[in-house]
Amino acid sequence: MKKYAIGIILFCVSNIVFSCSQDDLSAKEIVDRAFKATRAAGVEAISTLTIIDSKGRERIREIAIVSKLYDDGETEKRLIRFLAPADVRGTGLLTFDYENDDDDMWLFMPALRKTRRIVSNEKAKNFMGSEFSYADMTPPNLDDFTYTLLGDSETEGIECWEIAITPVDDDVADENGFSKRIVHIAKGISVIRKAVYYDLDGELHKELNVKEIEEIDPQNHKYRFMNMVMTNKQNDRRSVMKVNEIQFNPNVKDDFFTTRYLERF
Repeated sequence: MKKYAIGIILFCVSNIVFSCSQDDLSAKEIVDRAFKATRAAGVEAISTLTIIDSKGRERIREIAIVSKLYDDGETEKRLIRFLAPADVRGTGLLTFDYENDDDDMWLFMPALRKTRRIVSNEKAKNFMGSEFSYADMTPPNLDDFTYTLLGDSETEGIECWEIAITPVDDDVADENGFSKRIVHIAKGISVIRKAVYYDLDGELHKELNVKEIEEIDPQNHKYRFMNMVMTNKQNDRRSVMKVNEIQFNPNVKDDFFTTRYLERF
């Protein structure tokens, strides 16, 4: 009985300390935790991207995604390869997501048989006709934005922090395609559950809803979005990214993350 009572006390104390440590976080620290919560050592996945126009017509793409961390977790390399249908088969996007520097992106189009680099002023463009932009493919550089904690919110029944993210200048806004983004980050696991985007004129533009999340690396508490819906509020288009298969694999081959492999199709 005595051991049981001590256990209860220790559990309560640890919860109080954890709660206090979370409450003491700044808005920027919360966002940083949210980005890092999805940076797993290595991942392989098969996903379906469904693009839905304003009349409900669908275009479906099957995609393979591999990613791996480098430089003690400060760089995440990711390869996105389209598998189907035939008109996009072989198209690939290679990204190097640097924690404290501008990301590198290369796009390979099989019809042209060459790879071209995605430059900064292209990152706000739609990715392969979807409502996701190239900028949405990687987390942004934290120092390019300011952060304001707006309060608490609830998304998908989960208690969240609500934080406004604002570009530090017009160049950053132009590159990312928004004047403000409001994110809702789940307390406890620190993962984004919702994001609302405002265009460069300050008008409501897009809304991202994360419907499902899976903890793929329980030892290090790393998560992946399993079902995301990006809705364009200005033209009623939607894009749904759903993961069909996923595997945590820290030993993903390094060869995947080269422009040579990008073109090997």
